[in-house]
Amino acid sequence: MYRLEKLLYSRRDAAEALSLSIRSIDYLITAGQLTTRRVGGKILIPAGAVRRFAREDHPQLVRSNSMAVSTDRKPPVFARPRKSPGGNDGHSEYEENNGTE
Repeated sequence: MYRLEKLLYSRRDAAEALSLSIRSIDYLITAGQLTTRRVGGKILIPAGAVRRFAREDHPQLVRSNSMAVSTDRKPPVFARPRKSPGGNDGHSEYEENNGTE
């Protein structure tokens, strides 16, 4: 049986292939150590980037303060609940939090 080789990995598949957590994959992407492609709303990692990372030695921790984070990338945007101005009526709105808090 012929098995088709994956060209792009999801964050989860890349984490599994590299024996890392998804959060570690996110740190590597943010630090520019793994390249990505966006297809619609999905973030995909090229197979070559996964193989290249696996071939190299990485003596530093994945979540290290010494990692050089690219400054040209925007920080992640998180949505957090915000109370309605009218009080606690069971409804909430969402506001963007760019990680500055």
